Amino acid sequence: MLKWFNLARTVIPVVPRPIHPVRWYSDVVASTTNAIEQPGSIGVPDKLYSRVELQMKGIDPEVMKSYAMYAKTAAEHLNIEVGKHWIMRKAAKDRLTLLKSVHIYKKHRVQYEVRNYYRFMHFHKLTGSTLDTFLEYIERNLPEGIALKVTKVELQQLPEHLRK
Repeated sequence: MLKWFNLARTVIPVVPRPIHPVRWYSDVVASTTNAIEQPGSIGVPDKLYSRVELQMKGIDPEVMKSYAMYAKTAAEHLNIEVGKHWIMRKAAKDRLTLLKSVHIYKKHRVQYEVRNYYRFMHFHKLTGSTLDTFLEYIERNLPEGIALKVTKVELQQLPEHLRK
């Protein structure tokens, strides 16, 4: 038994690998390292977004209010135009009724209720790089108990057949 403990002490600890975040909402973006390596090449033009809507869903309205102020302040520091900001007046309630006993006593029931609060924010006139920076910043500081849904409205050129 002692040999096992001595063996464990001689094992070299494994160095942890860096963690790379996975972003579920982002589009495929051209690599910026190629543009740095080749100074003469012309990069892909940046995307333009007319509006970005953040939908926050949570169970604590005070935490959501604080996070909304944080997102608004971050947008102002990045010179992003802040649009409408509103909340739903009432919480969306999900009720679940269960029997207290598994087998009998049908009239003895328990009700559980989950209240979800929603808050919406609009941001206008963004470029793709500014939006990526902004979303990365606010997503990394997302508090527990809040879900964030991002909806983007992209500006595109008219197709050739519609320009004529």
